[in-house]
Amino acid sequence: MRRIFLIGYMGSGKTTLGRALAKELGLQFIDMDSYIETRFCKTISKIFAEKGEDGFRETERRILHEVGDFEDVIISTGGGTPCFFDNVEYMNGQGTTVFLDVPEERLFIRLSIARNNRPLIKDKSDDELRNFITEQLAKRRPHYEKAQYKFIADKLEDTLQVDMSVKNFKKKFDL
Repeated sequence: MRRIFLIGYMGSGKTTLGRALAKELGLQFIDMDSYIETRFCKTISKIFAEKGEDGFRETERRILHEVGDFEDVIISTGGGTPCFFDNVEYMNGQGTTVFLDVPEERLFIRLSIARNNRPLIKDKSDDELRNFITEQLAKRRPHYEKAQYKFIADKLEDTLQVDMSVKNFKKKFDL
């Protein structure tokens, strides 16, 4: 039975690497944000708008505990998931946690490209986005650092890089 939780900031590659890794290892892949949206038939933005951040974080916690019981799975958490309640401690107790660490400049490039798909940053200028990433990482990094392992995920820009990252991940964690 394997249960791997991928944590890290938005744009760190949790979904990209997680999906490729799950396919390679023959495991189920769950993206928690997609799982929540499907389960509640609403976007994350809509849930945030209706329940506020506290309500969303409570929903997210319940879903984490639900998917945290699944077996043979790779779970891509939301960027904020590890930062609330005892979520990191729960994940550490349920399986293997891996912090996907990415340099701020790489996050900026990735998020600049995907800006329109991310409600929190879609209206930010480049300078505002850089500052937002820096401030958020300063707050969240201590939570991310509680993961059992760290993996540098700065090379996920194309199929070849994703394939190489999957190989490196498997080698590093003896999978």
